[in-house]
Amino acid sequence: MYAERASQLDGAVVWHDEPRPGPVVPVLPDGCMDLMWTDGRLLVAGPDTRAQPPDGTRSAYYGVRFAPGTGPVFFGVPAHELRDLRVDLGDVWPARTVRPLAERVTEAPDRLAALEAVALGRAADTAPPDPLVRAVVECLDAGATVAATAAAVGLGARRLHRRSLEAFGYGPKTLGRVLRLQRALALVRDGVPYAEAALAAGCSDQSHLARETRDLAGLTLGRYVELASGSRPANSDTSAPSGSRTIA
Repeated sequence: MYAERASQLDGAVVWHDEPRPGPVVPVLPDGCMDLMWTDGRLLVAGPDTRAQPPDGTRSAYYGVRFAPGTGPVFFGVPAHELRDLRVDLGDVWPARTVRPLAERVTEAPDRLAALEAVALGRAADTAPPDPLVRAVVECLDAGATVAATAAAVGLGARRLHRRSLEAFGYGPKTLGRVLRLQRALALVRDGVPYAEAALAAGCSDQSHLARETRDLAGLTLGRYVELASGSRPANSDTSAPSGSRTIA
């Protein structure tokens, strides 16, 4: 069963996903990066451009999901270097640093709290999030075009694209599509009819939303809703686990 809550780390979410029977919603692109623990290992989930299938081992996962654009500062690598990847944290940070951190989480009675503490400790030694990156996310999530976003943050198209690759793992146009799909599917999960959700999220019509769902989620819109309805967290009154992270 999947559940999440707001983290003490600004803009982040902490989550856990326990093994459960039945079908599981694949991990959809969301512009985020995650620090994860599973089976004694610390992992990094890079930003996705396509849906990631669930972990066939059904292991328990604990994670800290960073808001779009904030993961690269935390991990110390450009987002595009981890695009569509799940890697050991020891491939990103020195192994001598990662080993005791993994042991600390493994041995903790509350692994989620221990993982969050690791993130808070690391964040205290890193630079704060870039306000320009946050402004890009806010513009695109509000439905602004790439041109309007570039003008709003004072960057040319090429510089915006370069900064977006570093911060999000892909260009602003792709990030805009990802955020729009997340908006639309959140409305659908709340019971809003497909056509209304599509227009409210910024799609041209229901067919547009259906195409985006197939392209980015790898599912038909109806199949996604079917899976999401069956996987709704028992302790949540909001959405199904659209952003839960497992290693592919």
